[in-house]
Amino acid sequence: MTDSGHTDKNKTKAAVERVLISGGGTGGHIFPALSIANAVKRRYPEADILFVGAQGRMEMERVPAAGYPIEGLPVAGFDRKRLWRNFGVLLKLWKSLRKARRIVRDFKPDIAIGVGGYASGPVLKQAQKQGIPTLLQEQNSYAGVTNKLLAKKAKAICVAYDGMERFFPADVIVKTGNPVRKDLEGCTLSQKEAKKQLGFDEDKPLVLTVGGSLGARTVNEAVAASLQLLHDKGVNLMWQTGRYGEAEFQAKAKEFDNVKATTFISDMATAYRAADLVVSRAGAGTISELQNLGKACILIPSPNVAEDHQRHNAEALSTRGGAVMILDADAVATLPSTLSDLIDNPGKREALSREISKMALKDADEKIVDKITEILK
Repeated sequence: MTDSGHTDKNKTKAAVERVLISGGGTGGHIFPALSIANAVKRRYPEADILFVGAQGRMEMERVPAAGYPIEGLPVAGFDRKRLWRNFGVLLKLWKSLRKARRIVRDFKPDIAIGVGGYASGPVLKQAQKQGIPTLLQEQNSYAGVTNKLLAKKAKAICVAYDGMERFFPADVIVKTGNPVRKDLEGCTLSQKEAKKQLGFDEDKPLVLTVGGSLGARTVNEAVAASLQLLHDKGVNLMWQTGRYGEAEFQAKAKEFDNVKATTFISDMATAYRAADLVVSRAGAGTISELQNLGKACILIPSPNVAEDHQRHNAEALSTRGGAVMILDADAVATLPSTLSDLIDNPGKREALSREISKMALKDADEKIVDKITEILK
């Protein structure tokens, strides 16, 4: 495994002209994909970039909003509980493979990049069949099925955790970290200024809670169970509920003058800067953001994800003192007392912040472009 270093940006010839990026489904796949695209554009302004996503998923809105074209495949995930439903899934997969073959043939990319998610399988498979070099970006500490299947023929696999030789050929692994949104690190406000801008008392502790890009019912229920305690301790709360159950939880929030609840936080840079403590799911993208920003956090891994990868992500931090992990099944019962302990002990929060900062891998997007350049040279 190698740690990727920087090349001299100015000496690099236009080695990269056409890039195909595939994947999505959640913000955890889309944000890294867009970060990679933006880094390619910074280095190679003339490069032509095309995304391929899954029809009806979040990327079909988010990618065009970021200024990139996208094609959609009719692909869907396998239903592991109701196997009889998979006939339709197989039909969609067949159609997706045909469409992916046409997209790859017509676009003629120099390289195809897979970031995980339903669409990346058919696209990268077809690229490999047509002899186009492929690069995989695996965000999690426990590799996804799609990336494991594609790994044998990949030219490089960019990872964020140690020990990924368990899943991939060691000679193609590059430890780059996960790309995070550039605007998060660009916030110039002090913590007090950020609190004030969000409408909170700048001298009171602020807890930020986010359930991932779609929200999370258990996280919301655990936060609801903590409202009285936070109020009694004089702690403010910024609560991103997501779409699921937003009316119910936002109504609960209105009962307390120390809480601001919203479906989606558009300015995450200011929200992170203001927070003394973050309560979150354990998606790989969110963890990378928390590492880069050095935020003390409580992680509640989602049990509803493939290979239970969020628990593996959270354990990679909690076993090294970089986060507190609460299992989903225990969250409603345990979050209030865990919050109470961390609010009462600033020293514990500082220790969490210090340890999670040590795990940060910065400039992942630039390191991935370094690797793309190296492959194409």
